[in-house]
Amino acid sequence: MIELSARDARRLAVSAQLLARPRPHDLIGTAAGLGAVQVDHTAHVAPSAELVLWSRLGSRVSRAAIEDAIGSGRLVEIRGFLRPARDVALFTAEMAAWPGPDPPAYRVAEERWVHANRHARDEILEQLRADGPLPARELSADFAVDWRSSGWNDTKNVPMMLERLEERGEVAVSHRLGRERVWDLAARIHPDEPPVPLEQALAERSRRRLRALGLARVKGPACPVEPLDVGEVGEPARVAGVRGEWRVDPALLHTPFSGRTALLSPLDRLVLDRRRMEEIFGFDYALEMYKPAAQRIWGYYALPVLHLDRLVGKVDARADREDGVLRVDRLHEDAPWSGSVRSAVEVELRSLARFLDLGLVLPGRKG
Repeated sequence: MIELSARDARRLAVSAQLLARPRPHDLIGTAAGLGAVQVDHTAHVAPSAELVLWSRLGSRVSRAAIEDAIGSGRLVEIRGFLRPARDVALFTAEMAAWPGPDPPAYRVAEERWVHANRHARDEILEQLRADGPLPARELSADFAVDWRSSGWNDTKNVPMMLERLEERGEVAVSHRLGRERVWDLAARIHPDEPPVPLEQALAERSRRRLRALGLARVKGPACPVEPLDVGEVGEPARVAGVRGEWRVDPALLHTPFSGRTALLSPLDRLVLDRRRMEEIFGFDYALEMYKPAAQRIWGYYALPVLHLDRLVGKVDARADREDGVLRVDRLHEDAPWSGSVRSAVEVELRSLARFLDLGLVLPGRKG
């Protein structure tokens, strides 16, 4: 059993997520190191994937370069996560086996719905074959059975069929127009590589997930697309002051640590597992965009602040495109920042403003 101090655990997590020094250099290599970059197009500051990649690469990346990597197929979107195109081979066997061995009840119901609407499936595939790529709103089909849910997606037959066909490896996201996904046949998007056998692929994905996280639980809450846990890969470990067993990537244990300051997306993998964030970093944070304004503590889309191996505050900022500025409404200091921390945060804010092609307005200043 590997014994880790709280500081060791924090540094392991920060280093694994490429948030220590030196910064990485390569966009695709960075995406590969992160394992998965969640797509969310909330643009209060910038879309989350752009923030995640900028926070690692800084001035070495531009929004145009990220867009080009997606448009050229070097980065592909699989069920809401950007991944290097070469990683698709780790998913194609699972897609081909959909809904998988011993599927849960909801997957069985989805399979029955797709089968009942097999004529609509064929119509959608034929439209994409002839005219794709196309957004869902430009596709039509004759459905025998409506998609039923208790919420937002009730009777949204075409989008729900496209998502099932994506899970089956028949269609893929070509690109996005704002928040809207544009779909095409997967054969036109995914590299023509032989699939990695399913058990081998699942094990490799777990190993890569642990390498990207540094340390993780054996089991966690169900997250079917990109789990938060890693099973039995890596080595068992305990973290001082934290209950239970972890798994760690031993290759990262003796890596020298040189920390830096970073501004993070609310959906960054360093903080996305809120339980792990609290256990390892002791950080109090929640994404408050769905709360009424009067109930928000840190702001609509506050950016967590990493300094060295600690999460030390939040930045309440917004991209004001009309005025051409990144407007920082408030800096939240979990404990009073030293002058050097405040200066480092301002350096990152200026870098973020340049990345967004905006000026910068700090609290109490005109810019």
